[in-house]
Amino acid sequence: MAASYKKLWKLLIDRDMRKEDLRLKAGITTTAMAKLGRNETVHMDILLKICNALNCGLDDILEIVNEDKND
Repeated sequence: MAASYKKLWKLLIDRDMRKEDLRLKAGITTTAMAKLGRNETVHMDILLKICNALNCGLDDILEIVNEDKND
């Protein structure tokens, strides 16, 4: 299983926000943003900062997907 942050990127588009705008508003590092961009694991506190900044829940910014190694 892995995390997909497609919902986050869609939410930013809907709110006419850039990734840098979110980074500054949420107070997260460029490294954390890079990890999100690569769908890598990030700490829960980063996700909570994003949710707080966007006034949304975790289910609004990420989804858990199955990793099928056979593709």
